[in-house]
Amino acid sequence: MKSDQQPRLRSVVSYVQRGGRMTVGQQRAWEELWPELGREVSELAPGPIDFAEWFGRSAPVLLEIGSGMGETTAQLAAAEPEVNYVAVEVYEAGLGQLMLRTERLALDNLRLLHGDAVLLLTEHVAPDSLSGVRIFFPDPWPKKRHHKRRLIQPEFIRLLSSRIAPGGILHLATDWEHYAEQMLAVCAAESTLRNRFPDWAPRPGWRPITKFEQRANEEGRVSRDLIFERLPVKSGSRH
Repeated sequence: MKSDQQPRLRSVVSYVQRGGRMTVGQQRAWEELWPELGREVSELAPGPIDFAEWFGRSAPVLLEIGSGMGETTAQLAAAEPEVNYVAVEVYEAGLGQLMLRTERLALDNLRLLHGDAVLLLTEHVAPDSLSGVRIFFPDPWPKKRHHKRRLIQPEFIRLLSSRIAPGGILHLATDWEHYAEQMLAVCAAESTLRNRFPDWAPRPGWRPITKFEQRANEEGRVSRDLIFERLPVKSGSRH
């Protein structure tokens, strides 16, 4: 089926696109580091990204959606040198800061994408190709009338699951109780995913505490993790 015949998912982003000027360092990162580390989703060539060519090696590809200012992303990429770590984000200053962290840690296993995660997954990520996806603390859109703007919706999770290889992991985390419950319900309803735990996953010690999570702790909100596994593809099934 051609991509223009597929149902169009509403574009969603995991953080509010905030304005504001970049720092001198972030601007330098865009000028000096972006050509090597990053690509614009809207400017990608048609078809799936050749991650092995981009990274210069074949390795499991792990996608993080919504890397924010990159404090967690850089640490996780540094801790997993055997993984081709890809971060997609809409916030330009955040990507600039992540490039500075990448430079500081001398990481060679991290690549960045600027733009819409739905477009990326729909047009540029092959089915069954990702070893895992991480979405940590997406924008909670706490007001009820804004819940429809939340990233974790059935159509998005269906798309996301189709891009994860069987046995691969979808790991979500949030500090907003209602959003956590929505995440659990949406992922549990996706037939191609299986929860690795009865409900919430134990908080992994390897996941760094971000400033968002620290603020949540100070305000009395409990952070919850969800870890789902992509089930084997059934014979004769299609994406």
